[in-house]
Amino acid sequence: MTASLRDKAANREPQTDPVDSDAVLRTLITASAVGAFLGFVGAFNTWKLPLLVREPYMMAMAVATTFPGILMFRLTCRIPWTGNRRFLQGALSGLFLTPFVAVLIWATDWLLPGGGDPVSALPAYALNTFVVCEVMTLGSVAVNRRAQLAAQLQALTHQQKPPKFLERLPLKLRGAEVWAVEAEDHYLRLHTSKGQDLILLRLADAIDELAGIEGAQVHRSWWVARDAIADARRGDGRATLTLKDGSEVPVSRTYAKIIRDLGWI
Repeated sequence: MTASLRDKAANREPQTDPVDSDAVLRTLITASAVGAFLGFVGAFNTWKLPLLVREPYMMAMAVATTFPGILMFRLTCRIPWTGNRRFLQGALSGLFLTPFVAVLIWATDWLLPGGGDPVSALPAYALNTFVVCEVMTLGSVAVNRRAQLAAQLQALTHQQKPPKFLERLPLKLRGAEVWAVEAEDHYLRLHTSKGQDLILLRLADAIDELAGIEGAQVHRSWWVARDAIADARRGDGRATLTLKDGSEVPVSRTYAKIIRDLGWI
């Protein structure tokens, strides 16, 4: 398969949901920390309140805006040209979230002692809110990426029973070493020491069942075994892995840090 065909197949590969229950919990914790800091410095006119009042107030505001923020992030992840670039998606979701949060904070400030600010103050609110939204969204992306990286690295270091995935190998490939798994539409192309074949399975499910083989996802449509790599090179800001069967595997920016931490490139 040529590089252009690989890219087309990758674009057709459905993306997994970037927000699971653990990610939501980590995001809420990050938002609470940001809210606590904003309450401590008395942001958005909360300096009028005692510290013991403004701290829970700002933390509650931060948590309340987390859920529309998560919804905005999930919608932003559906923009085709953002691909799997989570930090770009986080920055865009923070930008799109800003008007809603700015109006919410401006409106709730009227509940504080001394009343709020006139409508003419909304641009200033929007500017300050934009900074806060970007800090919260990008901070949440960073926290979740670090946690996911740690989980993947931990999974790679644990000895496990023979991978369940080996049971799915077609008869002609039984006993072969699995070198790579490549997503092609709804199918997976298996690259093995005995050749190639297709099976019907999602890439995310295959990666779960490959636990126990030293390898990692290097692209949204590729999983590669460490022992299958014959060469690795970098150029034009991107990395490419060459497998033992001659196949060239692109390494996307999303997974490049994982590959570097594993010492593959």
